[in-house]
Amino acid sequence: MTATAKLTEPVDAASYAQGLGDESSIWFKLTPLLKGGVDNPMRILMHMAERYGPVIPINLANQRIVLLTEPEDFKYVLVTKADSYIKYFDGLKPIFGKSMITNDGALWQKIRMPQQPAFHPDMFAEYIPYFLAAIRTKMDIWANLAKTGDKVEMVEQTWTLAADMICKALFDRDMPFNPHFVFKCVKTYTDVMNHKEIRLKRQSGELIEMTEQDAAKAMQVWASVPPQVIGADPREERERTLLKMIEDAVNDPNMPEFDQQQAIDELKQYLWAGTETTALTLAWALYETARHPEAAERIRKEGEEVYGDREPTAADYSALAYTRAVIQETMRIYPPIWGLIRVASEEDEIGGKKIHPGDRVVLFAYGAHHNPKFWEEPEEFRPERWMAGAAKKQVKYSYLPFGGGKRSCIGGAMSQVENTLALSLLLRRFRPEYVGNDPAGINATVTLTPKGGLMFRIRELS
Repeated sequence: MTATAKLTEPVDAASYAQGLGDESSIWFKLTPLLKGGVDNPMRILMHMAERYGPVIPINLANQRIVLLTEPEDFKYVLVTKADSYIKYFDGLKPIFGKSMITNDGALWQKIRMPQQPAFHPDMFAEYIPYFLAAIRTKMDIWANLAKTGDKVEMVEQTWTLAADMICKALFDRDMPFNPHFVFKCVKTYTDVMNHKEIRLKRQSGELIEMTEQDAAKAMQVWASVPPQVIGADPREERERTLLKMIEDAVNDPNMPEFDQQQAIDELKQYLWAGTETTALTLAWALYETARHPEAAERIRKEGEEVYGDREPTAADYSALAYTRAVIQETMRIYPPIWGLIRVASEEDEIGGKKIHPGDRVVLFAYGAHHNPKFWEEPEEFRPERWMAGAAKKQVKYSYLPFGGGKRSCIGGAMSQVENTLALSLLLRRFRPEYVGNDPAGINATVTLTPKGGLMFRIRELS
């Protein structure tokens, strides 16, 4: 049986039908602490850090949570004692199954190893033509939106772009699914099940009940996506793709752990986690450049100087210094993962506070990103803080958009390439006009999303 045949067999999604709203989930327990303001739920955690110091034990029901806010403690958990603090992603198993994102220890390392070569910087030059193909497709869509004047929700726009880039570059496939439909289905699940009001969603001022059936249907749609991708016709029959590496791992007799379901679940993490973090950063960057037109104009001029009328290459990416700085500053203000969560596996002590086995340790990345101890005027959008050597002056581990240590995000560097190219090209042709609430609100679940979305109209530049 070939790898492709094995990977396209039907997968039972029922085993992953547990809810993120289960009372044992930390995402459920943290919700009382995320009521810090109508527009920014991070405020209460920021105030706690100011009042109680860098290490804050919190007892919530039958669970002890320890909030960390200082870079030196981040380094301790992520690097110095990394093996004593294991990843916490239990609440995301309905979405990611048993993929690398929900594993740790020796098994995590064994699963990650055959996939790592796909994310070596040397591979990015091969991916860029496929990133550009996806961006061209999005620009065609935006050209039509500019003619109609219709409003669009930007995270959905950038999520569908990121999914297209992933499919083309890493899997050698055109998207065989409707990304807008899949986006809405999974957001139905994650938006609703992450909150105390587990089955309630406010729409147009009305309270609408969301049932278990709705969540189950969303997960059925999600479970169908990886087999569709694997079963689709290859674009070019490329040999060096992430999908080929995963197929080789399935066929490797020395890796019995990498079975059919493992392969399906690995695709899930790239098609959701790998797209959502990229999409959120690009959407927030478009929001900030819409509010700071001088930044958008500087991006346009930089693109004109670097690659002119042709499409950018891998060599051009390194020359897009200001555009890259905008992406980095966006991830500082809006870190896609606002808090990294680890579970203590043994007795320990951090900052004079006892840590007990089973404690959920929350590394409050958003707090560090917005702390005036580490950043001058942290609430201001200043891409210049990433240029001309200024970044070298930053306190280590005060910036964690992709985590840190050996478990840092496998696709973090690639995401920056995707977003830098997309932002440069989109702004050279269009002027996205933000038409939502100003400032936009923040919704904090597993990721840091815009509350109610980011509504835009697309204007085409003459």
